[in-house]
Amino acid sequence: MQLFARKVNNYDLYANHAWYVPGVKGMFALLGMFLLGNLLGAIVMSILLLFVPQEIVMEYEMVVVYPLSFLPAMVYAASKSQRNSLFEAGYKLNSNHFGPFKGWQLALVTVVLTYSYMFASDYMNYLNFKLTTGTPLMKQFYDALMEALEKMMAGPFWSSFLVTAIFAPVFEEWLCRGMVLRGLLSKMKPGWAIVISALFFALIHMNPWQALNAFFIGVIMGYVYYKTGSLWLTMLIHFVNNGTSVILTQVTSFEESSYFYEMMDHTSYGVISLVAVAALVACLYAFKRIPLQQERGNIDTVELKVD
Repeated sequence: MQLFARKVNNYDLYANHAWYVPGVKGMFALLGMFLLGNLLGAIVMSILLLFVPQEIVMEYEMVVVYPLSFLPAMVYAASKSQRNSLFEAGYKLNSNHFGPFKGWQLALVTVVLTYSYMFASDYMNYLNFKLTTGTPLMKQFYDALMEALEKMMAGPFWSSFLVTAIFAPVFEEWLCRGMVLRGLLSKMKPGWAIVISALFFALIHMNPWQALNAFFIGVIMGYVYYKTGSLWLTMLIHFVNNGTSVILTQVTSFEESSYFYEMMDHTSYGVISLVAVAALVACLYAFKRIPLQQERGNIDTVELKVD
């Protein structure tokens, strides 16, 4: 039965990883595989520079490198899942527990939640920027990071959007919610699992300016995943957040005035912030209304298919 199930799901990315349920040790193994993937990407780019003009390589660097950074982790998880499927139960990476809501209703709530969070967290991100660039060394690090990002975004808009708004939600949600959080939820209390997976999400961003925001939105996405089991909804949050950000980035060109706090008068900013916080709380309450079927959250066990 299990062998037949693996054959049926051979082209289903989520099903092929369902039997690997990593704990904390497995989380660090996946982190190691991710770092190995970054090294692999750097090697491939070095080879490409030997045969392709540098300006072309730089323009399309992330389109090639970004997927490669996740490849070792995906191969590792697939091999572990293949072995575990012979003797262990699995849990779906993507389930659809929407409680009293229809799918489209929760999708709409998710979009409102994302934009509410983006505005509500703006001042936090502004303060984080000011604090973390308060020393000459950190300011130099920040400027170097911005210069690198500008070079990566120097290509066509479609390539920047593809990497940031499509690749990032697909690959990062697979890793951080589909693998890490799903695994931790089966091995510890949900609150700790959500926080640790959010810390993992922050860590893979590898810089303090994205990490703080990644942690808090990671907690929100973790809660959404815990209540619904749906990677599609967390990918939607990720897509809306990153897609909007990359569009704003094209407009602001990485200028320091890219925070709403610096763009608006403080009275309007304060009023809109209060509305955003209220909307965020209301959206989270909607997810709270979804009943839980088990302690590990609304994550389904793998259903084996037979003739």
